[in-house]
Amino acid sequence: MATLISASELHARLESGKRTVLLDVRWVLGRSDGRAEYQSAHLPGAVFVDLPTELADHAQPRQGRHPLPAPDRFQESARKWGINDGDTVVAYDNSGNMAAARVWWMLRNADFGSVYLLDGGLAAWRAAGYPVESGEVSPAVGDVTLGAGRMPSITEQEAGQWHRKGVLLDARAGERYRGEVEPIDPRAGHIPGAVSAPTTGNVTADGRFLPAEELRRRFEELGLTESSGVAVYCGSGVTASHEIAALEIAGYRAALYPGSFSQWSNNAANTVAIGKDPFDEGADGAADHAASSGTGTSAGSSVGA
Repeated sequence: MATLISASELHARLESGKRTVLLDVRWVLGRSDGRAEYQSAHLPGAVFVDLPTELADHAQPRQGRHPLPAPDRFQESARKWGINDGDTVVAYDNSGNMAAARVWWMLRNADFGSVYLLDGGLAAWRAAGYPVESGEVSPAVGDVTLGAGRMPSITEQEAGQWHRKGVLLDARAGERYRGEVEPIDPRAGHIPGAVSAPTTGNVTADGRFLPAEELRRRFEELGLTESSGVAVYCGSGVTASHEIAALEIAGYRAALYPGSFSQWSNNAANTVAIGKDPFDEGADGAADHAASSGTGTSAGSSVGA
């Protein structure tokens, strides 16, 4: 099953009149201008998807900052976007698909098979010279029927033990993994046993995914093998979905820890590690200091929402 569609492939598909639902998922941690950017310029016919309200439930310390919404609520949103059974969906953003991958994963999890990420997002579309439009698109309500539970996921308890049987990847920026900064969660650091694998390492400078062989080499260098059990987390389960897409391109099937570090760090019973190594100890005091020091406000530290 393909993960990506190129700008030229999508343009040809739209020109041929094939039924395609375009989802614009522009969102970046710490910013609220996604809708305004969408209204300024988006792919023709694209529907805006509001990640915090449509791809997540209300933040709850015990579940994390972006808990997955209930299946019936997600189905209601998908119908509002105009999706029907049998449609093809293409999602994109303007940040290397770091946000769009969330809806890609959720639709896959809901047993919706024909969903792709526009490789390179809006930037690739515009670079190819294809048209954009402004304003808001309000499609006719669709009739799609969605399921649940088709993509692997793990619980908070499983995340803490995952290193015993496989590889747990931390998709956030390296400085957040090491506990040097933490812009939003209550403690800094990482889940003990996790390996740092920032999502920015999955893409080129222009936001396109690396070729499959380069991604595979990257993950092999992080310890993955043919038989590895792989799970991924980030800050709140958003950019971890991007890592799962990259792993799929590389030939691995990975599980998502939906609550991610926002859930883990809110539970005082959970140990937090600090430093570049998976099992650095003596972390919690330093982590609390880093989280409250005011140093976690750089743009780079927000990677890994």
